Amino acid sequence: MPVLAAIGAWDLNSTSNVLRNYPVIGHMRYLFEFIRPEMRQYFFESDVSGRPFNRAQRDIVNSRARGNGDTSPFGTRRDMEDTGFHFVQHSMAPKSVHIRYARLTIGNAQCAQPYDSSRLNISAMSFGSLSGNAVAAMNKGAKIGGFAQDTGEGAISPYHQEHGGDLIWEIASGYFGCRNDDGSFNAENFEKKARLDQVKMIELKLSQGAKPGHGGLLPGSKVNREIASTRDIPVGQDCASPGTHPEFSTPTGMLQFLQRLRELSGGKPVGFKLCLGRRQEFMAVCKAIIDTNIVPDFITVDGAEGGTGAAPTEFSDFIGTYLNEALPFVHNPA
Repeated sequence: MPVLAAIGAWDLNSTSNVLRNYPVIGHMRYLFEFIRPEMRQYFFESDVSGRPFNRAQRDIVNSRARGNGDTSPFGTRRDMEDTGFHFVQHSMAPKSVHIRYARLTIGNAQCAQPYDSSRLNISAMSFGSLSGNAVAAMNKGAKIGGFAQDTGEGAISPYHQEHGGDLIWEIASGYFGCRNDDGSFNAENFEKKARLDQVKMIELKLSQGAKPGHGGLLPGSKVNREIASTRDIPVGQDCASPGTHPEFSTPTGMLQFLQRLRELSGGKPVGFKLCLGRRQEFMAVCKAIIDTNIVPDFITVDGAEGGTGAAPTEFSDFIGTYLNEALPFVHNPA
């Protein structure tokens, strides 16, 4: 009791309205708020309602990673009558698919070094956002599995090169790993790294789903010597990516820059990544492809539901086109 009385007396002088109005028991509010995510996850959330990955999906990944069985003996637990339920229609006469269809060749007639790509690869995640151990582990998985790892815009780190897995080098508006001190593009540094045997494709990022139109910021407190060396930026300073590329400002300029990257890399496949926004702007890129006859080898469509650790909530929640709507538009042959 003396302890509770002391806490109550302290709370009466607190700057918190909750503790001042509800001494002692007000602390329970902060306790429950602190453990709220765990309470939802372990006691109230269903197996299929979590975001971005629900418990059922995480259980499958964990089981397969441990080499355990991943089969379910009691049928689906999903509500098949729920609005928006997705399913795939099968054939009455399924056939065995040749192993060659697990891969596809990326590279058109303008590409001198086409890449025999897996259909499933590791999406863009930067060193700096992820630890070196995480990056190295994913690259080892890429090497073992025969697929590629997208570097993200944080440049090629030593951890990307540790196990020799195939790399897709993402170049964003900050030109990390191939930039001058003023943030402009450094062609010499790019050429040296792009011609590494491990680098198989070059991806020019215009925007990404979590923060379209927003370049992003890596706080200076996270920019240690290792990250600074990888990104070609000063140690301890905020690392800001511009919202747009300083090297071009038009669809034609973007395609000419892509062609420059293709030549500097020795003819490797080049493409661009975007979160679909104003559709007439994407159509302007298509028109520029026809006018210039510079054809990207691939286009990466990032849905607005994409996640990152450096996005304002307003951008994540309300800007950009979601993948189920964006991909059919970009892929529309009409």
